[in-house]
Amino acid sequence: MEIDDQEENQKTKIEGIRQGFNADYLKIYYRKFFPYADMFKWLSYGNDGKHPGCDQSYFGRREFSFTLENDIYLRFQSFDNVAEMEKSIKEKCPFKIDIGPVYNVDPAKRQAYAQSGDNVFRPVERELIFDIDISDYDDVRFCCSGADVCSRCWPLMSVSIKVIDTALREDFGFSHVLWVYSGRRGVHCWVCDGRARRLSNEQRVAITEYLHVHKGNENSLKKVALSGHSLHPFLGRAYNEVLRAFFEENFVTAQNLFSTKELYERILKMVPDESIISELESKWQDSNKRSRDDINLTRWMHLKHLLQSGKHKGHQGVRKCVEEIVFTFTYPRLDLEVSKHMNHLLKAPFCIHPKTGRVCVPIDPERCDEFDPSEVPTLSGLLQELNDGIIGESEMENTSLGKSIEYFRSSFLHPLLRSCKEEIESSYAAKLQSSRSN
Repeated sequence: MEIDDQEENQKTKIEGIRQGFNADYLKIYYRKFFPYADMFKWLSYGNDGKHPGCDQSYFGRREFSFTLENDIYLRFQSFDNVAEMEKSIKEKCPFKIDIGPVYNVDPAKRQAYAQSGDNVFRPVERELIFDIDISDYDDVRFCCSGADVCSRCWPLMSVSIKVIDTALREDFGFSHVLWVYSGRRGVHCWVCDGRARRLSNEQRVAITEYLHVHKGNENSLKKVALSGHSLHPFLGRAYNEVLRAFFEENFVTAQNLFSTKELYERILKMVPDESIISELESKWQDSNKRSRDDINLTRWMHLKHLLQSGKHKGHQGVRKCVEEIVFTFTYPRLDLEVSKHMNHLLKAPFCIHPKTGRVCVPIDPERCDEFDPSEVPTLSGLLQELNDGIIGESEMENTSLGKSIEYFRSSFLHPLLRSCKEEIESSYAAKLQSSRSN
C-alpha cells in the first residue's frame, strides 16, 4: 500500500510540473493573487468588530488545514485575523488549504482544554457542504473514467448544480449558496446562511437523505427505485425541468448509449418486462443505416414509447422505468458522508489543484452550462500574465482570475455580509430590549 501511495505521489508531482505547478510558482500565487481579505470577510460572517454584538473570537475558532509539499499534513491551524492568516499561508505555502468547522474554542489550543464536562472540544458551526465528483458516474459515462473529464461528461456536473441549487433555495429557503470548481473532477457547494451553519448533524443527515436518490453499490445494476404512484414534488421538478431534457437532448447521443448491443443491453436489463426486452432486441438486431446519433435517440424513443404505451399494465415497475433510467444516468451523486457531519474538511475556494494547475474558482449556478473546466485560470497562465506585465501590484481585475473574484464578491460575498450584519444587529437589539425589560 505504501508503494502504491509513493507511486501516486510521484505521478502527482510529475503531472504538476507538466502543468506548471511547483512550490516556487505557488509562492508567487500566494503573494500576488490569493484573495485573503475576501476569504477573511466570508469566513468571519460579519464578526469583524465593526458592529455591536460581534463575536470577536469567531474567526479565531475556525479550523484551517494545510497540506504541504511531500504530503505533510497540518490540521487545526487557526488565526485571529486576516494578517495572521496571510502570513502563515505565505510562509508555509500549502499545496492545499482545507476549511473545517468553527469550534467552541480555538482549535490550535484544544489540548489546553479539559476533554470532559462542558469543555469538550467540539464543532459548533459549519457550512452545509456538498461534494460531487465525476468519478462517481463511471458506471454511466463511457467517454472517460476516474478523474478524467471531457466536454461530453462534464455537463453532468452542470445538471447536479441545477438540481441541488434549486432544491436548496426553493425547498429549504437558503439564499447564500456558493458553488466552486474542485480544480479537476467535480464541484463543491457551500451553503452559508446562518440557519445552515447552525444545523445539527441530525438535521444535516435529514437534508442529505432528502436529496439522495441512488441506492446500492457500484455493482448494483439498478441504482434508482422510485416508489409511490407519482414522483415526489422535488423529484418531479428535477425530472421535468432538468433531467429529462438533458438526457434526451444531450446525454443519450453524447455517450452513444444505444449505439452498440453491449451498451443498450445494460439499459434493457433495467426493464422489468421480458416481452418489452424481446421486442426491442428483435427490432434493434437489424443494422441501421442512419447516423450513430440517430440510432441512439431513435432507440431511446422506441424504448420510451413501449414503456409508456400502457400495453404492459400488468407490471408495476414498467410505468416508472423511464424515470428510473433517466435518474440512474443523470441525477446528482453526492458524497454523503461529507454532508452529514460538521467536522468534515473541504478544499478552500481559490486554491490551486496540484494535478491540473487550475484555480478552484466559483461557478455561477445560473450560467453553469457555460462553465468549461478547460478554460479555468491556471497557475502557469497567471504567472505568464505577471511576466508579460499585464498586471501590476493591485490590478487583480485585469487578470484572468479577475472575473471569478468579482463574481465571488458581488454575487455571493456582499449579499451574504448584508444578511449577516442584519442578523447580528437584530440579535443585539433583541438582547438590549430583553435586558431593559428585566
